[in-house]
Amino acid sequence: MIRRIIFHKHHFLEFYQNLDSEVQEKIEYVFYIIRNSEIIPSKFFKSLEGAEGLYEIRIQFSNNIFRIFCFFDEDHIVILLHGLQKKSQKLLKKEIIKAAYLRQEYYREKGIKKS
Repeated sequence: MIRRIIFHKHHFLEFYQNLDSEVQEKIEYVFYIIRNSEIIPSKFFKSLEGAEGLYEIRIQFSNNIFRIFCFFDEDHIVILLHGLQKKSQKLLKKEIIKAAYLRQEYYREKGIKKS
């Protein structure tokens, strides 16, 4: 295993638990790739423009697209923040703001100052 995946608080788990089992299986497949691939394919993982240090995991299932916001801690730990089902081409700014807030909260709780 190259990377570990952990959850910050309950936000991602609440999202995940409300999904159909087929979607959950696809998410687990993408998590496997993230954990074990030296280079993660960009169709599954990319940095968010204008949100330094934040990334999105992209899962496509049938005609639906799901996004999971995350960031790296210690270069090999992926911290999952929250997820959503994307219903339009535009990524909602409020979701990026929420992810940035949760990232700051994570570091505050660890006693680390990061912007």
